[in-house]
Amino acid sequence: MNFPEGLKYTDSHEWVKVDGDVAIIGITEYAQGELGDVVFVDIPEARAVTSGETFGSIEAVKTVSDLIAPIAGTITEINSELEGNPETVNADPYGAGWMVKMSIDDASQLDGLMDVEKYKALIGK
Repeated sequence: MNFPEGLKYTDSHEWVKVDGDVAIIGITEYAQGELGDVVFVDIPEARAVTSGETFGSIEAVKTVSDLIAPIAGTITEINSELEGNPETVNADPYGAGWMVKMSIDDASQLDGLMDVEKYKALIGK
């Protein structure tokens, strides 16, 4: 299982990649594996979100799961490729399978997220 260094992780299995003042957010390889084959990603609109707020959902053959904002900010871009190709989340969760890009309201929020070692411990890897 792949656990990229340099990302931040949440206990709800989202990852965050910081690029300047933009956060790129997706779900971890562990999460997509637990969900199974992804068949639909629903992120209704670009908007301001608070940390812990549901910003969309991901539907797999087995279940539907909420997508939780790991930090507060404004969603500035939604990965439109997932609309027609939701299986990209399974194939490349840390690359082409990203969900949203958002502005970061307060960079100190990132300190509350897990590094790769803490995330591995969370999932028992």
